[in-house]
Amino acid sequence: MRIAFDLDGTLIDSVAHIHEAASRALAELTLPPVDLPTLQSFVGNGLPILVTRLIMHIGAEPSLHQELHDRTLAHYLNTPTDPQSLYPNVVDTLLALRGEGHSLTICTNRPFHAALANLQDTDLLHIFDLVIGGDSLPTRKPSPDMLLATAPDLYVGDSEVDAETAVAANIPFLLFTEGYRKSPVSEIPHTAAFDAWNSFLPLANTIVVGA
Repeated sequence: MRIAFDLDGTLIDSVAHIHEAASRALAELTLPPVDLPTLQSFVGNGLPILVTRLIMHIGAEPSLHQELHDRTLAHYLNTPTDPQSLYPNVVDTLLALRGEGHSLTICTNRPFHAALANLQDTDLLHIFDLVIGGDSLPTRKPSPDMLLATAPDLYVGDSEVDAETAVAANIPFLLFTEGYRKSPVSEIPHTAAFDAWNSFLPLANTIVVGA
């Protein structure tokens, strides 16, 4: 079985890391700070759109977009990801999947090098066969291109963007409900939902076998 995973809000609770990087960048440019819940509401469509939303929120000049983007990304890359930011039971679940012979892929809107840094810092990189970042292809989610390029049997994510991507690619979608979604679970298209990683394996096997 081939399984593709989103990263932020699905495997890693990375919003504190993103907030720290953005806060440093804003301070360097003498721009107003934003709190963590506000920043979290901007997560989901990749860093360029996050920065666009950030600029609109604080009323900064759009011309600062590239510099704020680059500074935020630099701080993110230069600050190691805390292994404790992994959701509980993620490592055991992924290792069990590998042990069963499944092929695992990351499909994230996070820039490729940032995704690699996340995975290296948390000792997950060796588990995945392929990593596709938001700048790996000409398009990013919710375009289905990432999923179409790898043709997984199942996609796992936490957000409306992930759900839309899976629908566009016509791939079963498992929704992790403890991530960064903005809508009620009932309003997000999904094949099945789960709230803890120790319940993932039997659910995934049921979905794929029943497909």
